[in-house]
Amino acid sequence: MSASAAGATTYVALGDSFTAGLEPGKPRWADELARELGAHYVNLASVGATSEHVEQEQLERALELEPDVVTLVCGANDVLFNTRPDADAYAARLSRMFARLRRELPHVQIVTATYPDISRFLDLRPRTQARVVEGMSRFNAAVRRVARRHDVVLMESFDHPLSKTREVYAEDGFHPSAEGHRQAAREFLRAIRKRFRLSAA
Repeated sequence: MSASAAGATTYVALGDSFTAGLEPGKPRWADELARELGAHYVNLASVGATSEHVEQEQLERALELEPDVVTLVCGANDVLFNTRPDADAYAARLSRMFARLRRELPHVQIVTATYPDISRFLDLRPRTQARVVEGMSRFNAAVRRVARRHDVVLMESFDHPLSKTREVYAEDGFHPSAEGHRQAAREFLRAIRKRFRLSAA
């Protein structure tokens, strides 16, 4: 039975440190989302994960858990760790993951997101900042394109007004602060409820 018909029963989160969080025990947006959904919840995201890591190390476990809601957000580390990030390879990888989730879990509801300008509050040299901005622009375009193709819900972070405020970022200027996690949970929940008409727990 689909999540839209019966409410979420199992939620699995995939991705990088945006979803995994940096400090054990600290609130994360996915934790709050799971509470709001009233769902059994497993967070498979890991700090430093690239899209390749998500596909190779997280996806299989997620499929075994048979969730009816999945959030999958990755790509920032692909850009940060590579001087020439390949947006086409990233798009192909995302497409494979979405297609496999759809094929093996026909009723799964998938939500992804663009990234905000991750260079905005980082102390980067001008050339590095320009590279990161260009890379994330191309990766966000890829997310939008692939999400549309696979009918995946997209939570748009890039041009969200809150993404431009310092308080939603942690001290490092990159990861979400406690307020950032609260806002992300609120936005993901809004996107899920709007699309799938899930009721609160």
